Amino acid sequence: MTSAHKWIAPILCAILLVAGCATSRNLDSAFSDIGADAELKSVLFSDRSHDYSDVDLTVFEGRLLLTGTVRSPSAHEKLIQNAWSAESIDQVIDEVSVDGRTSIGQGFEDARIDQTLRANLIGRKDVISGDYKIAVSGATVYLIGRAQDEQQLTTALNVARNIAGVEKVVNHVVVNQVVLKQ
Repeated sequence: MTSAHKWIAPILCAILLVAGCATSRNLDSAFSDIGADAELKSVLFSDRSHDYSDVDLTVFEGRLLLTGTVRSPSAHEKLIQNAWSAESIDQVIDEVSVDGRTSIGQGFEDARIDQTLRANLIGRKDVISGDYKIAVSGATVYLIGRAQDEQQLTTALNVARNIAGVEKVVNHVVVNQVVLKQ
């Protein structure tokens, strides 16, 4: 391999990283969220007292959205306690239910809904897709993020509602520092 070739991969990785973070969010916030996510996953993985394998963590600007299921009320209580353990978490939004495991079929359907919504948001000129993070559990779409204005939020919510198979859309998006629930 020539000396020029050994620099291609690191340069491409840097370009992809910058491009992936090139939204209205600042880079510090994005890295802080990545750190909080890794810290929380480590805490949950090391807690062998409960099964958290059906719980999804979504971090956006220090706000943690918990979705999915746990098997018992004690697991749910411990999950919330663990969620507050990350230093950079300012808010925990609990959308976890105490229920059985998500079926494989429902898991595939949730993944399809998630990918369809991401593709639909990326393809729009009136929505900045990087302003939103998406979680899907049991055919319910959860949106968290920061909308530029109420019109952008309304558009994003309508895009989510119009995806085949979506039963419910839950909004945890901030507009002008106010959390709007729809």
